[in-house]
Amino acid sequence: MLFHPQSSLGRSLQDLLEQDPSFRTVAYFSMEVGIKTSIPTYAGGLGILAGDILKSAADLGVPMIGTTLLYRKGYFEQEFNKEKWQIEKPALWQPEQELTLLPNKVSVAIKNRDVHIRTWVYELSGLSGYSIPIYFLDTDIESNHPEDRQLSWYLYGGDNLYRLCQEIVLGVGGLRMLRDLGYNNIETFHLNEGHAGFLTLELMREMGYYDPEKVREHVVFTTHTPVAAGHDFFKYDLIEKIMSSDALATLKRMIPSEGVSMTELGLRYSRFVNGVSKKHAEVSRKLFSAPTIQSVTNGIHPTTWVSPGMRKLLSRHIPGWENDPARLIQALSLPSEDLWAVHQASKMRLFAYILEETGVPLQSDVLTIGFARRAATYKRADLIFSNLKKLIEIGGGKIQLVFSGKAHPKDDGGKALIQKIINTSDKIKDSIPMVYLENQTMELGRLITQGVDVWLNTPLRPREASGTSGMKCTINGVMNFSVLDGWWIEGWIEDVTGWAIGPTPSDTDLHSYDESKDALDLYEKLEKKIIPAYYNDKGHWHTMMKNAIAMNGSYFHTHRVVAEYCEKAYGVKFRGI
Repeated sequence: MLFHPQSSLGRSLQDLLEQDPSFRTVAYFSMEVGIKTSIPTYAGGLGILAGDILKSAADLGVPMIGTTLLYRKGYFEQEFNKEKWQIEKPALWQPEQELTLLPNKVSVAIKNRDVHIRTWVYELSGLSGYSIPIYFLDTDIESNHPEDRQLSWYLYGGDNLYRLCQEIVLGVGGLRMLRDLGYNNIETFHLNEGHAGFLTLELMREMGYYDPEKVREHVVFTTHTPVAAGHDFFKYDLIEKIMSSDALATLKRMIPSEGVSMTELGLRYSRFVNGVSKKHAEVSRKLFSAPTIQSVTNGIHPTTWVSPGMRKLLSRHIPGWENDPARLIQALSLPSEDLWAVHQASKMRLFAYILEETGVPLQSDVLTIGFARRAATYKRADLIFSNLKKLIEIGGGKIQLVFSGKAHPKDDGGKALIQKIINTSDKIKDSIPMVYLENQTMELGRLITQGVDVWLNTPLRPREASGTSGMKCTINGVMNFSVLDGWWIEGWIEDVTGWAIGPTPSDTDLHSYDESKDALDLYEKLEKKIIPAYYNDKGHWHTMMKNAIAMNGSYFHTHRVVAEYCEKAYGVKFRGI
């Protein structure tokens, strides 16, 4: 008979219970989830945030599970033709190399057909060994109609009909799959954006009678988009072609209008609603006339985004920071020489990649400014090029630029923006070296956010709900140079953690401020503050690097985000805090 010490036996029993579906109380639903580059089920910030939240939940031992779609052909791989125009290719991958196929199957009714759904699972292991399963729903099954097999092929692909069907699979099919897997004690369904909103319809069906309040008791909703046009809307004449008559009747009772806004569905049928920064929550309360919307400012998963060298440096001087990133406040006392050496190593890794991919040799002693995010026109990636003569006067021989980012396949404005930036690089390359790195992935994002000196962010206000790319920089000692919107309003201290572009935000600014003045402020601060500090005051520069880690990195992380959700929305306590 084997003898188990009491502590070992107790831990074994705890581990067993923690893996039992009956003990999982939070289900996190997201249209996209970014775990790593080799699982291309993410398009950008929304999916990477979802992955980071699930990683922190695993680190902290939160009784959570994740649900998303499989996307056999991913989002897309980006290439450029001879005219520098973006073209898209499927991001093909082999799920069986990354995930485990489970035997469970459920079905949903779409277009008067039963669409069969199976699921794959990825076990996300945290720092303590606690595991969170993420379920990837898949309709690419031989028994399905050819059209239905394609519903789990593309992320954000196809037309509005395709998107509607996908969201039914995610919300309705996702909940049915969780029940089939044995998750019958879920107390909170967290909708990361409105895409999974039809889950509320399925909860209503499960009850067998109409009771909106009971549905609200189980749902939490996070909105990410601060403009009305960015929210999914499906007219009932389209939904009528897809849903069963019973489901349609219930849905029309839930949302009695000409169609369904998935955001409205989330707002109406959730007990807790939040925006993803203080400013975004304020904007959302006005946009939706919903005074109860709260804020949980986004963060990033620290150990995913910190460079290898920085991680070693932080662990040497701040033991335990991985489990408790709030300890990063102690980064103020990091040795300057060691911090600079670690940063230069990250910079050289980035430059080696750039040289290999583009043939452009960047210099490690030159101030390097980075801009890498979704190529949407409101993000104004070209603001820095508003006056090329002025830019060259200020930065010629003193700065170099690294750009990256994908435009949505249907966003010709975003594609034209990329084309303009690439063409601009040819005009200024003799004075200001510049590269546009194609096909941004999580891994490339890591290289850029770790290796540049300054992070540029220039969105139109108040379009930036939060923004997390700049947070990834701060944990690596990279300062932000950004318009005051989203998270940066909370993280910015001028000349301490970074620099602002344009005025402090106010209601007056949003209505009457001339946004073109941002370029003037950008040039002035680049000339009078940033370039002089980098070249002539390394002591101050090193201090700002430490401030970025200590004041921004210690707060803008998903361990704090998950803790806030547990406190404000989930009502659960867990073994990580």
